Amino acid sequence: MTQPSFGVIGLAVMGENLALNVESRGFPVAVYNRTAEKTKTFMAERAQGKNVTDTYTVEEFVKALAPPRKILVMVKAGKPVDAVISQLKPLLQEGDMIIDGGNSLYEDTQRRTEELEAVGLGFMGMGVSGGEEGALLGPSLMPGGTPEAYDKVESIVTKIAAQVDDGPCVTYIGPGGAGHYVKMVHNGIEYGDMQLIAEAYDLLKNALGLNHEQLSEVFAQWNQTEELNSFLIEISAEIFKKIDPETDRPLVDVILDSAGQKGTGRWTVVSSLELGIPIPTIYAAVNARVISSFKEERVAAKEQLAGPSGKYEGDVQSFIDKVRDALYCSKMCSYAQGMALMGKASEEFGFNLNLSEIARIWKGGCIIRAGFLDKIKAAFKENPKLPNLLLAPEFKQTILDRQEAWREVLAVSNQLGIPVPAFSASLDYFDSYRRDRLPQNLTQAQRDFFGAHTYERVDKPRGEFFHTEWMENS
Repeated sequence: MTQPSFGVIGLAVMGENLALNVESRGFPVAVYNRTAEKTKTFMAERAQGKNVTDTYTVEEFVKALAPPRKILVMVKAGKPVDAVISQLKPLLQEGDMIIDGGNSLYEDTQRRTEELEAVGLGFMGMGVSGGEEGALLGPSLMPGGTPEAYDKVESIVTKIAAQVDDGPCVTYIGPGGAGHYVKMVHNGIEYGDMQLIAEAYDLLKNALGLNHEQLSEVFAQWNQTEELNSFLIEISAEIFKKIDPETDRPLVDVILDSAGQKGTGRWTVVSSLELGIPIPTIYAAVNARVISSFKEERVAAKEQLAGPSGKYEGDVQSFIDKVRDALYCSKMCSYAQGMALMGKASEEFGFNLNLSEIARIWKGGCIIRAGFLDKIKAAFKENPKLPNLLLAPEFKQTILDRQEAWREVLAVSNQLGIPVPAFSASLDYFDSYRRDRLPQNLTQAQRDFFGAHTYERVDKPRGEFFHTEWMENS
């Protein structure tokens, strides 16, 4: 057996599948897990007969790898990553490399890169998207670090990544924490996408009364359209088909309506606030998961807080089509917000992100893979300085053509008391962005009144500030 130079630490679902993916592409692999029993089970059940070397201490793991070593760490973000690095650091030699493939905070990745590069070790923060299946068969990979570090792993990552019509779903993202920053925003967009789809489902079920078979059929049809063809729409159509064997009800109806989150959506919101880029659709999606966790309070509140109810009384198919249009318009806003955030981060942190390439590598393998990413790729390729995706000619015309349906869906939702926070936030974003005059002139007047914060004037050059003694004539 050829001595491996590539190893994986952490044999949870993603680590196992990535190890098998690498081995299947012709690269021998060494593996290590803190719990020895997990390693033994993996070897017996999944790695038998494969070019995989099992090890049971960190020292044994490092010795099993031929230098220059490339070590993929797949453990929980935060302190566990630092703990693994501290174990590896004294055992490695100059030229060896650690790759963090978890969902680490980009600031942690930046710190680790600086610390390890200073002692002659390579470090990369690599976002990995695609879930269990993607990790095994081909994920979307977002590696960040030095160009030299990427060169050392390019031959491996280009083979294990998902393959689409215009190449593997991996590219060098940028320096330091760039890879994990892009993965963070990817997850923020994913939060937005999932919430928008959930709101469309809520409307079809509770405004129109569609049953699980009809829901599956509608989502399957949407997945055949150019604008909504995507992994999340596809799996939603499958979810509606599944019957719970215990109750003989659709399984989705048995699942508790309290959604979890691991932090990347919240990090995206925090970063957007720090950089001053509005991402209201993604914020609404994060907030929707938070409020869903108040299950017991919501059940109690239902008994005390009355509101409208009922069903939509118009043409059913016409409203289904309008929900589809509203979903697409809202998705465009969510992606526009994510791309704008990455553009600002690129300037602020010196990432030098290629937004067209990022859209391209999201076309396959990842959770937000969707047909219309080709159009996003083309929009930023044509104009890398595009300030907002909504201004790209094709997207602009699409949203202008469909906004009437979008507005009607929100009006019906409000009339029936069905919450659509992400749909609403998306339309508010569109309406705010297209307005040349917003009411924040009053906000600024109030700030100057109580805090002498000054203001600019519409009839003076930008950058000139004024203050008024608002009470002097009272």
